[in-house]
Amino acid sequence: MISQIKLFKSILEELRPIQWIKNLAIFAAVILNGQLFDKNLFIKSFFAFVTFCLLSSSSYIINDLIDIEKDRLHPTKKNRPIARGDIPEYLGVFIAIILLFFGLAIALFTSYPFFIISLIFILLQYSYSLFLKKKAIIDIVGIALFFIIRAYAGELVTGYHLPIWIMLTVIFLSLFIASGKRRSELVNSGIKTRSALAGYGKTLLNFYTTMFAVCTLITYAMFTFFEESVTFSGSGILHSFLLDNFPNALNRKWYMITLLPVIFGMMRHGQIIFEMQEGERPERVIATDIPLLLSVLTWGLMMIGIIYAI
Repeated sequence: MISQIKLFKSILEELRPIQWIKNLAIFAAVILNGQLFDKNLFIKSFFAFVTFCLLSSSSYIINDLIDIEKDRLHPTKKNRPIARGDIPEYLGVFIAIILLFFGLAIALFTSYPFFIISLIFILLQYSYSLFLKKKAIIDIVGIALFFIIRAYAGELVTGYHLPIWIMLTVIFLSLFIASGKRRSELVNSGIKTRSALAGYGKTLLNFYTTMFAVCTLITYAMFTFFEESVTFSGSGILHSFLLDNFPNALNRKWYMITLLPVIFGMMRHGQIIFEMQEGERPERVIATDIPLLLSVLTWGLMMIGIIYAI
């Protein structure tokens, strides 16, 4: 009984639920278009989220099976369930197939276009684990591509498009995070655990990280300036209050105040990458670093307040 519980915990750990944070990008389309409380669209987005969680976990298992020997040489990856021998390789393959089947089944149930993007997503994930991640530059672009696909999947499943400046922000932000991840890997572990790192130098990765950070801030600033606030025809609580007391305030570009937590968040993540050398696992950093987590939550609450209260 104890061994079964241990195996279950190891399987749950191998699924890497903390990585599912990335799949929240699917909700961007429904949130930013003011449709979060549309029950039908929310359910579709939720099913899309579940699909990508299942497919992502399937790809993580395949990745760990492929990299099992290199992971055992890594200071932290050696503690992954497959690398440390808690999950037999044959069982890992079986679980990956089951997750793939159910993920694609839910995707097909949701909509045919979403099924196609889901299939492309998982095929690219497998290809990335097999050979794409072994090529310098391509590995960073690949990580960014998966974020873009997640955002686009949210568009397909809801029928609502993201503003172009937000899409550009997603692209550059993902490139920034990926570059910082590779930099931390290079500094902490060297090239022995990832062949693509042989194609980078610390100076080059510093350049990539800095460049993409600047591009992220510029594109997001453009979004806040050009995008019109979504309103609910005066039904929002804050909208009514402003209409009665400060009518001129409704014509302001409210999105621009969200630049503050974004700037702080970028500065904090830069500190984590360059000073603390902990950018190797960005999803864990976002979930556990209090200042960074607060900046993300503040930004989210600001956006929801602007879209749904004004």
